[in-house]
Amino acid sequence: MINRIVIIGAGIMGRGIAYVGAVGGYAVTVVDNHNSALLNAKKDMDSMFEKGLVHGKITSVQVEQARLNLSYESDLPKAVSTADLIIEAVPEITAIKKEVFETIEEHAPSHCYFATNTSTMSPTEIASFGKRPEKTIAMHFFNPVHKMPLVEIVRGLETSDETAERIKEVAIKMGKETVVINEFPGFVTSRISALVGNEAFYMLQEGLGTPEEIDKAIKLGLNYPMGPFELVDLVGLDTRLNNLKYLHEKLGEKYRPAPLLEQYVKAGRLGRKSGKGVYDYSIDEELVSK
Repeated sequence: MINRIVIIGAGIMGRGIAYVGAVGGYAVTVVDNHNSALLNAKKDMDSMFEKGLVHGKITSVQVEQARLNLSYESDLPKAVSTADLIIEAVPEITAIKKEVFETIEEHAPSHCYFATNTSTMSPTEIASFGKRPEKTIAMHFFNPVHKMPLVEIVRGLETSDETAERIKEVAIKMGKETVVINEFPGFVTSRISALVGNEAFYMLQEGLGTPEEIDKAIKLGLNYPMGPFELVDLVGLDTRLNNLKYLHEKLGEKYRPAPLLEQYVKAGRLGRKSGKGVYDYSIDEELVSK
């Protein structure tokens, strides 16, 4: 039975997963080797609790219990020693994920399940970094986690039926809808999103229209809730570029990153987290493009 969940990584995705886990009734420990990241995660989740109360999404009793469910830790071996489920939410870089999985394999109890929050990477490959492939799976959460309803659950080559069922139960208890699919690079959603977002950059570099015009056309013409540039600024241009490079390597030419996207990343225009991406968020918090 899964009662204690450890989230590795206190970034945007990690803190979002921790929030829905705590609200769902799990004892959740957020782990990061940077204390500043843990402090920022706590501050951000406190803000989510307050906004949830104001908008009637959560009750004061739920907030009180969820806060009691949350803890923060910088010592990874200590944190995972009593975990029932570990959800890794570190950057989409193989070397980092490998180091994390090797560490948790050594220190997590034998009954513990391992999940990777990845939008493109292979859960089979990630499972090979540990020694329990039957208990390893991908949980692809979407940003912002507390608002987006879906979790894509992706089975690796050796993921057991029992693991897939347990992880589906966890996601449902977190208030999420689920799809359970078999591994293939990019899964379902990332393959489509990467194509749309990359094509938007090609359109922009060709001078087809401004970011605002392209976003508006996609939202109103195709009924997308966000335009591709609004979305990439939220996700992070560096994250999108890493995903495209991986998909380009695995699936071929149609995923080759647009040169303009690579140029923006080289310039440090990473999106909301850096204050400027396709749009500029540094001027009176207004969304201004250049």
